[in-house]
Amino acid sequence: MGPIGENEFLFILHGLKWTVLLAIIGFVGGGVFGIVIALARASKNRTARVATSGYIALFQGTPLLMQLFVVYYGVALLGVDVNAWIAVAIAFTLHASAFLGEIWRGSIEAVPKGQNEAANALGLHYVSRMKDVILPQALKISMPATVGFLVQLIKGTSLAAIVGFIELTRAGQIISNQTYRPLLVFGIVGVIYFIICWPLSHLGSGLEKRMAKAVR
Repeated sequence: MGPIGENEFLFILHGLKWTVLLAIIGFVGGGVFGIVIALARASKNRTARVATSGYIALFQGTPLLMQLFVVYYGVALLGVDVNAWIAVAIAFTLHASAFLGEIWRGSIEAVPKGQNEAANALGLHYVSRMKDVILPQALKISMPATVGFLVQLIKGTSLAAIVGFIELTRAGQIISNQTYRPLLVFGIVGVIYFIICWPLSHLGSGLEKRMAKAVR
């Protein structure tokens, strides 16, 4: 069994950097498309509702691992040369957009109808009504679920290793194969995941309790 020294630990931290970056890109990119999906799902346009409903069902009804495979190998079949980084970034963005879109759609519809009626009475057009009245309230309602999804997204980045992307879990696997100390290496990896995810989970639980008190 080999030792786990500074170089091995730095390699794990290098994988952590890509885990965090991938989660940020997936969350931000998914958020941008997610808000569009949420607005389409909550709109009165039947075509938009049906199309986005099918999109959400597709990504919520299939494993993230399969989505990574389809994006990575499917794009290659079209003759486009894409590296692992771009493939997983696209896959996680699409995956996140479906889940965030549904979370935010529910939050938009959870805003009391009187708010929308009051905005209509004031003569606000759709964009102003959403931007200034509905979305700020929907954002507060959605925070616990949004933070919870972010935690799941961070943990889900470990699946990116399947297409050769070296993130935290894959870095741990490489070091484990070199040192023959899987328990120690993955113990370190697990602690790193815990340090990242537990504060976010705690934040989500706190927000949920605060929302529950506000409703009473």
